[in-house]
Amino acid sequence: MGTFRIEGGHQLHGEITPQGAKNEALQILCAVLLSPEKITINNIPDIIDVNKLIALLEDLGVKIQKKGKGSYTFKADDINLEYLQSDQFKQDGRGLRGSIMLVGPLLARFGKGYIPKPGGDKIGRRRLDTHFEGFIKLGAKFRYNKEEYFYGVEAKKLQGTYMLLDEASVTGTANIVMAAVLAEGTTTIYNAACEPYLQQLCKMLNRMGAKISGIGSNLLTIEGVESLGGTEHTMLPDMIEIGSWIGLAAMTKSELTIKNVSWDDLGQIPNAFQKLGIKLERKDEDIYIPRHENGYEIQNYIDGSILTIADAPWPGLTPDLLSILLVVSIQAKGEVVIHQKMFESRLFFVDKLIDMGAKIILCDPHRATVIGHDFKSALKATTMVSPDIRAGVSLLIAALSAKGTSTINNIEQIDRGYENIDERLRAIGANIVRV
Repeated sequence: MGTFRIEGGHQLHGEITPQGAKNEALQILCAVLLSPEKITINNIPDIIDVNKLIALLEDLGVKIQKKGKGSYTFKADDINLEYLQSDQFKQDGRGLRGSIMLVGPLLARFGKGYIPKPGGDKIGRRRLDTHFEGFIKLGAKFRYNKEEYFYGVEAKKLQGTYMLLDEASVTGTANIVMAAVLAEGTTTIYNAACEPYLQQLCKMLNRMGAKISGIGSNLLTIEGVESLGGTEHTMLPDMIEIGSWIGLAAMTKSELTIKNVSWDDLGQIPNAFQKLGIKLERKDEDIYIPRHENGYEIQNYIDGSILTIADAPWPGLTPDLLSILLVVSIQAKGEVVIHQKMFESRLFFVDKLIDMGAKIILCDPHRATVIGHDFKSALKATTMVSPDIRAGVSLLIAALSAKGTSTINNIEQIDRGYENIDERLRAIGANIVRV
C-alpha cells in the first residue's frame, strides 16, 4: 500500500495542465471493439483504471500500439471470445468498474457479452439494472450466475426499439448506445445521459459511420448500421481534475493557471466555485485563479438562507466534484449545505476532516453542513486513508492547506484517477513525497 507524506501550509504557483478525462476514456476505449479497423485515440490519461482496461482489451485480442505519450492505436480484428469465459477474465474484469462498458460493444458485434460484477469506488450502491434492461429491450437474453456474480447477455441480432431509461446513467447510456449502433432498425433512448463525455462518444461513433442524432440532449435517436470503420479521437481534459485544481488554489491561497480546460464543456463547475466566493478568470481556454489573500465568502441565497450545493444529472453539477467543494468550504467565510444525492457513502470521509479541525455536521449519509473557518484557524495535520478517488484528492487538498505534515495511505485509490499527481504538484511548489 502506497503512502503520500505532505507538508502543508505552502503557497503554490505556476501552471498545471489537466490530464485526459478518465470517465471519457473508459467509454471510448470500450468502443474500439465495435470495429475491426484501426482506431487512434489521443490524450489518454496514464492512470490505473485506464491502464487496467487497456490490458483487458489486449487480453481480449485487441492489437494495441503506443504512438507517444497518451496516444495509442487499437485494432480489434481478431477478438478471442473464449477469454470472456475464462477464470482470468472473471478476475481481471472484477477489479474495474468501467469494464461493464465492454458488454454493449461485444453484444452488438459478436452477439454475446459477459462481465463479472465490477468493483470500483466504495461510495455506495451502484446499480447495473439500467444497462441490462436496455440490452433486454434491444432483444438480448439475460443470465446471471449468482455463485460467481457473473452477468451475460446474448442475441443473434439486436433490434432497434424505444426505451425510457429509469435513470440518466452515464455508463448505462454509453453501453446501450454502443449496443444500438449495430442493431437492426431505429433505437430511441429517452432520459439519456448527455454529459460532454457521452457527447464525445457519440461524435466518435458517428465519425466511424454510426447514425446518432440528438447528441447533447436527453433524447437520442440511433439508426442501426451494418458495420463501423476506423477513426481518430482526442479526449477532452478531465473536468473533475480541473475542479480539483481550482479548489487546491483557493484552499492554499495560491495563484494558479489551469491550461486548456475546454471551457464550453465545464457546465456548472465554474459557477459552483464562484458561489463559494472563489474568483476565477477565463483567459482564452485557460482558467486563471488569483491568490485569495483575503479568503473567499460563500454567497447566500437572495432571501438570506444558507446556500445548498447539490449534484444533478448533466447539465447539473457532477457528483464527482462534491467532495472537492466540501473541502474548499472548510476555509470559506459562511456556511453551506453539501447535498450528495447519488451515492449514500460518499460523504463518510468527513470524519477525517473533522479530526483535522473542520467544522462539519454530517446530517445523514447524503448531506453535510460546513461552517467555514474564514482562514481564522488552519487545519491540523493528521494520518488518513483514501477511501475512493475523489475523497482521496479532497483529503490531499486538505493536507496541502494544513499546518504540519500529514500522511495519506491507500493512495492507489488516488492513482486510479489522477496521473502522476505527486510529480505535477511538486512542479508548482507542493511539498509531497511518495513513500
